[in-house]
Amino acid sequence: MSTDGPTRADICAVAIAEAFRGDGERLCNPIGNLPLIGGRLALATFEPQLALTDGFYTLVDPQTPDDVPPIGLSEEQRLAQRTVAHWNPYREMFGLLWQGKRHVMMGATQIDRHGNQNIAAIGDWHQPRRQLLGFRGAPGNTINHTTSYWVPNHSPRVFVEAVDVVCGIGYDRAAELGPVSSRFHEVRRVVSNLGVFDFVVPEGESVARMRLSSVHPGVPVDEVVEATGFELVLPA
Repeated sequence: MSTDGPTRADICAVAIAEAFRGDGERLCNPIGNLPLIGGRLALATFEPQLALTDGFYTLVDPQTPDDVPPIGLSEEQRLAQRTVAHWNPYREMFGLLWQGKRHVMMGATQIDRHGNQNIAAIGDWHQPRRQLLGFRGAPGNTINHTTSYWVPNHSPRVFVEAVDVVCGIGYDRAAELGPVSSRFHEVRRVVSNLGVFDFVVPEGESVARMRLSSVHPGVPVDEVVEATGFELVLPA
């Protein structure tokens, strides 16, 4: 943190931590450096019952959060510095996933007004212009437990009218699926370098849309609106 006050990265880390508020005894699974910092902040302050992964295959002991190894260490250095609370191999992750006992924060190359997310490809599905990560766990995540997104560069190329490929399922597609999606589907927050967004059902509509929940200090609302490729729900 600078001597002049919190940086934009500091603000984003706190906003990410706030996305996990109220989760209680649940697996907090933040993906990426800043989400991991935010998840650790939530564990160390207002959500001491969170089960936090070390980014690999174990869960951190909530009584000793300071033992979590810093990001960027080698495997040998991590093993020497961590306190293991629970062995969490890949197969066990699905037990948590299918019961809704997980809150993951993923990235989003594209996201639309209903929370549909794309990390697979840009362009036509049959002949995309850019190949990305692939679907990864996005479909299973969004249908089985709470999902949030971190977008480090808010722009109309990311916040789009319609995603090119649906990886993470938004509220419109969840509604089309019916009761099968109603148990655990929740796109809780989108945190970007400009602000924080959630989803509400506007008056007279039936499906949740993205709402501007707050802007970061120094960011005008007009800048967020201009950087978004669809109409946001704007509180009075």
